[in-house]
Amino acid sequence: MLDLQEKVIHEARQGEAYAPFEGDPNPYRKKFYIESYGCAMNFNDSEIVASILNDEGFGATRNMEEADLILVNTCSIREKAEQTVRNRLNVFRGLKKDRPEMLVGVLGCMAERLKAKLLDEEKLVDMVVGPDAYRSLPALINEADGGQKAVNVLLSREETYADIAPVRLDTNGVSAFISIMRGCNNMCTFCVVPFTRGRERSRDPHSILAEAQDLFARGYKEVTLLGQNVDSYYYTTPGSEEEVTFANLLALVAQVSPQLRVRFSTSHPKDITDDVLQTMARYENICKCIHLPLQSGSTRVLQLMNRTYTKEWYLRKVDRIREVLPDCAITCDIISGFCTETEEDHQETLAVMAYGKFDLSYMYAYSERPGTLAQRRYPDDVPEEVKKRRLIEVVDLQRQLSQQNFEQEVGKTFTVLIEAESRRSDQDWSGRNSQGKVIVFPKEQYELKKGDYVIVKVHSATSGTLIGKIESIVEW
Repeated sequence: MLDLQEKVIHEARQGEAYAPFEGDPNPYRKKFYIESYGCAMNFNDSEIVASILNDEGFGATRNMEEADLILVNTCSIREKAEQTVRNRLNVFRGLKKDRPEMLVGVLGCMAERLKAKLLDEEKLVDMVVGPDAYRSLPALINEADGGQKAVNVLLSREETYADIAPVRLDTNGVSAFISIMRGCNNMCTFCVVPFTRGRERSRDPHSILAEAQDLFARGYKEVTLLGQNVDSYYYTTPGSEEEVTFANLLALVAQVSPQLRVRFSTSHPKDITDDVLQTMARYENICKCIHLPLQSGSTRVLQLMNRTYTKEWYLRKVDRIREVLPDCAITCDIISGFCTETEEDHQETLAVMAYGKFDLSYMYAYSERPGTLAQRRYPDDVPEEVKKRRLIEVVDLQRQLSQQNFEQEVGKTFTVLIEAESRRSDQDWSGRNSQGKVIVFPKEQYELKKGDYVIVKVHSATSGTLIGKIESIVEW
């Protein structure tokens, strides 16, 4: 009998669970243009949509003026993101005046919440499609072509798109996303995701592993496993007692090849386990970087957010990561000005940031989202000028922490995956180390290409980039 990991690898290699995309069989009769906003999940969803459209004879274009179909994959996490999408939709409405046959559709998280406004009141779009309804796109396009209002925003408890091979859009040919689960069961009071993406469900590990193997076979050297909360990944084979946890899945993907780097995002502090940390320590190609959203350093505010942990618990988790993975980078999310946040709460957040010494943070002023638990329960009572001032202080502190973290890397040597030429000079390469830090270094006399690994010694640093020099090439 094969054990579970061997069985998953064996079945995936037999092609039972996943058919890789081999190029569209149709001549592309029409063209689609797609823009994506928000999280990495949205960008990965756009690649799933591209695969579905390819099968219907639509080819991608970067020129919106020549598109027969324009799609906007939307984000509702903050008001600014929604306003950006509205501005783009007004641009596309202007294009339709000259080409009334062009169709415009909204995908993703804004779809369910604003379907009536977008279709009827503002007449900005011809179709509205939710995150779990992309398979219905061909039928919806036909409906919109016939002048009907085309809508499908139904959420699913089963849909994972496991059998659809994404078409990699705007890829560097080195790094790719793999969605491992959809939806979220965490009811954080500030977050709209559970209402726009539905309940949590994990994807079949056979299809995940086979997608990783296919990407590696096509020359990709890094995959990022995506989910709203990857640490809660859990899959049981129907009719079997076999189970796969996130730690198991990480090990499976790491075993595809030592040349394939594995990243993941996002982790919820309450769910990241010692098993995950020990698996990261065991495999060199699992990158030593964990995104561990904090949101607030105040236990009182964390309780209002329904984050299910205290400040002290979070700090102990940071300590445990440092203990098991001393060289691990930790990145973070911070929300300034959540409902009832006091100056003391804000100072606690700054203190936790200083203790955690985060390598990078994604920092925002609180933006009340309609339909969330916070909008229904708590007044958005922190004045905008106070939110902005506190956010500036958070950003300033993170800039100092990042500068310190980058300066500490000077003199160290790292294995770097080459991702692209430097934006500033075609005489330099740019890549990242295991901790996710960008390193720029001269090409010199070496004959290298994207996807190669090199050993680089760092000799200087800015607050966001390491500068180094090649010491050797990694030979496999």
